[in-house]
Amino acid sequence: MTEPHPQQPRPRQISTVLVANRGEIARRVIRACSHAGLRSVAIHTDLDESSLHVAEADDAVRVGSYLDVEEVVAATVSAGADAVHPGYGFLSENAAFARAVEAAGLVFVGPSPDVIELMGRKDRAREVAEGAGVPVTPRYETDDVPADAYPVLVKAAAGGGGKGMHVVRRPEDLADAVATARREAASSFGDDTLLVEAYVEGGRHVEVQVFGDRHGAVVHLFERDCSAQRRHQKVVEEAPAPNLDPQLRALLHASSVALCEEVGYVGAGTVEFLVAEGPDGSSPAGVPGDGRRDQYAYFLEMNTRLQVEHPVTEQVTGLDLVQWQLDVAAGLPLPSTQDEITCTGHAVEVRVYAEDPYTGFLPQAGHVLDARWGGVQGQQVHAAIEGEAVVSSSYDPMLAKLVGTGSDRDEAIASVLATIDDSAVEGIATNLGWVRRLVDSDAFRAGEVHTGWLDAYEGPLLERPTVADEALQAAAVLLDDPGDASPFGRSDGWRPAGASAPRAVRVTEVDGTTHVVDVGGGTALADATRRGRRAWATWQGQTWVLETADAMRRSSVAAAGDADVVAPMPGSVVALDVAVGDAVTAGQRLGAVEAMKMELALVAPHDGTVTHVGAAVGDQVAMGHVVVHVDEGA
Repeated sequence: MTEPHPQQPRPRQISTVLVANRGEIARRVIRACSHAGLRSVAIHTDLDESSLHVAEADDAVRVGSYLDVEEVVAATVSAGADAVHPGYGFLSENAAFARAVEAAGLVFVGPSPDVIELMGRKDRAREVAEGAGVPVTPRYETDDVPADAYPVLVKAAAGGGGKGMHVVRRPEDLADAVATARREAASSFGDDTLLVEAYVEGGRHVEVQVFGDRHGAVVHLFERDCSAQRRHQKVVEEAPAPNLDPQLRALLHASSVALCEEVGYVGAGTVEFLVAEGPDGSSPAGVPGDGRRDQYAYFLEMNTRLQVEHPVTEQVTGLDLVQWQLDVAAGLPLPSTQDEITCTGHAVEVRVYAEDPYTGFLPQAGHVLDARWGGVQGQQVHAAIEGEAVVSSSYDPMLAKLVGTGSDRDEAIASVLATIDDSAVEGIATNLGWVRRLVDSDAFRAGEVHTGWLDAYEGPLLERPTVADEALQAAAVLLDDPGDASPFGRSDGWRPAGASAPRAVRVTEVDGTTHVVDVGGGTALADATRRGRRAWATWQGQTWVLETADAMRRSSVAAAGDADVVAPMPGSVVALDVAVGDAVTAGQRLGAVEAMKMELALVAPHDGTVTHVGAAVGDQVAMGHVVVHVDEGA
């Protein structure tokens, strides 16, 4: 054994759980507590005071930061909780936090602090893996890498997230890469220790879900494929891993269980591997193999917490992993033996991020006018927000996870596509339409997407899609409503349908592109919502903002009066060309607001004089905010 790991089989009564997290995982744990009859306590910062996880918990405590160990432990004690569930991210793999929780006489829902510390370091975890018989890639000293070993991967021994990680393809580039990685590792983790390992090109990320209890039992719950990644950030996950050699699958399962047994692992964990294919049954260059398999797997690292992608495992096993965590933390034995755990069907999960795929995946923040998800929360949908919400740049940009299931992979893909098609996020840019196109692509369906595929990709998936006919049709029907005299129109979500006399309607995108749409006599299928003179139309996850051509020319003048020039969308004021007292002419540019990475001009509605300027350059403004007031003829 690598270290002593005394068993602690005494059951402990847990009645109240503090959830040391936010967003969808906090909602997930709170829901599990409710089902188990446990009281739940949320923590929140000022930014999250109105968040759903706060509203759904039995009680809530304010904290200054989700990362403040002292404050979170103090909140747990003051709330009368017996246990802390860390979720994922934040303090979930922080050994000092786990120790502080236990020192306060509380239960930490996870492995022991010593195991978190041991497996959190890549160098020590690698040594443990080798001792347990888990396959690893060759390792080299930073100053002694053979000339025929390239490419190699230089990575920080402490921490993760891709920081301190560099691929080196030539011997002459090694010294610079090592120096850079050391600086990054020291800055990010306070430890500049590095590993240099053989780098496997085109590998797939396959991970095994494991679970251990305080009675010495360890099981696996099969595996997941998480190869669709951008900059080491997972985008799509599925279970089980497709196109995996049965022998190799069995090896991954057995190796993962052996690794957990080696350290006395308790709770939920994930053992990650890189799976590669060698030509003609040989191993990839620089990596030893036995010549008997076309696929090879190598240990990457272990995550000592519940993973973001755990719902796909729950779908194919029919097990509640959070309930298992709570049971194990209370000292109960695992609910099932290995022989009782089965894998049936297939599940695919996509992550919905507040980011713009068509401007380099830049994170987005701001006012979400409406988030509608096409499924049941806790089943097809695991969302941090619903309806109207504010997305802050202070936290991870993931808004939701959408899950599809089926009897096989094709059915699961069809299921998640249908869930996406019934979802819409209005107000800020997201990757929802983009990730739908990815999952529906030939490359993903064929299983060709490896861990480096998206980072190297330069094809049509990165091109902003032209507005769909279905979206134009829906927006035109909403905006060309002769029976609606109000300039605000309908504000509820609406799916237009039905026939009327055909007529031509001019509809304009916010960038000024105008379309002539024939409406009437058909059914528009896009999900569309009208607010004032604008319509948000979503088709296959992609949302377009459209308005009548006249509304664009007049720059969304508010109903309060044509003299008010308002922000057409939530955004940032990037230009103000006038001041109070300036004379302006109809159509003259007065300033501009940047929203969804597009600059929207604010123009004078008529000849007149500027009598009010309601914002400054750099201000964040809400939709409808009066930026400039122009008195006609003054």
